[in-house]
Amino acid sequence: MQDAPNTFDMPLSGLGSREAWLDKVTEVVDEDGYAERLGDRHAAIFVEEGKTLLVTFETHDSIARLSEDAQPMGWDMVKALGWSSLCLVSDGNTWFRSPRVYGYFDRLVDDGFFEEFDQVLFYGAGPCGYAAAAFSVAAPGAKVVLLQPQATLDPRIAEWDDRFLEMRRTSFDDRYGYAPDMIDAASHAFLLYDPEIELDAMHAALFTRSNVTRYRMRFLGGDLETSLMRMQILYRIFAQFSADKLDVRSLSLLYRHRRNHPGYQFRLLTRLTEDRRDGLTVRLARFVLARRNAPPFRKALTAARARLDAASDGTEAKSD
Repeated sequence: MQDAPNTFDMPLSGLGSREAWLDKVTEVVDEDGYAERLGDRHAAIFVEEGKTLLVTFETHDSIARLSEDAQPMGWDMVKALGWSSLCLVSDGNTWFRSPRVYGYFDRLVDDGFFEEFDQVLFYGAGPCGYAAAAFSVAAPGAKVVLLQPQATLDPRIAEWDDRFLEMRRTSFDDRYGYAPDMIDAASHAFLLYDPEIELDAMHAALFTRSNVTRYRMRFLGGDLETSLMRMQILYRIFAQFSADKLDVRSLSLLYRHRRNHPGYQFRLLTRLTEDRRDGLTVRLARFVLARRNAPPFRKALTAARARLDAASDGTEAKSD
């Protein structure tokens, strides 16, 4: 475990193609695990360290975008907490609907792979969140963290979701198929979503189960993963969940970090100005401008004050 920081500090950025990246990953993990290609669009990368295993589903693009060193997310937990990491990585959004991926998880189950760990956490966001839920059935008793996952793209169930029409012919009703059913074997799952994104909220409703806590992250937008990474709370969610300390209250305390998150501030400003909530607009703008230079907030503050002054003179009735 002491060698992990040296081994996994190696940057993997700037390697160009996905194949070159996978070749370098294979070289890096050679002594501590393996990298295995699962067909043309998927790969599995395993690093063995401690008795807690974090299983992440990621895309090659998201790894390059979210990690300065282009490393799988679980490697940060390997370095920080000595966890083991299993990263399933895809070339683009595939929802991991591939017989090669099914076969890989079948093999892990047959080998008793997950039974070797004291606890297993599954994680994914969006299409990768779907996969994390679907494949968590391979490790009964696992803990699961999902960010705005799809439940299925089967048009017989989710015909209202018109965002991924190219996936309509992909089967979501065979093995590891309907994610809300697959998650029944988990000990508990936290599903985080922004209810302002209607289609995400509709998918979240399909995950209504006794072992699922759905948590609303309003005004955080359509890319929760990036927002939570920038707020530096995603790994803390993993750590608290692992220690059985994550609940609605502790999650709410972590979520208070949104107050200083520019994306959240701007989306909240947009809603307040659209609704002409001038008093709240003034409070928000003052809060932000006291901390940084933000021209949109200065402009909104000026406009809101003008409307409030006009209303106090009896020339306009609209105010908070």
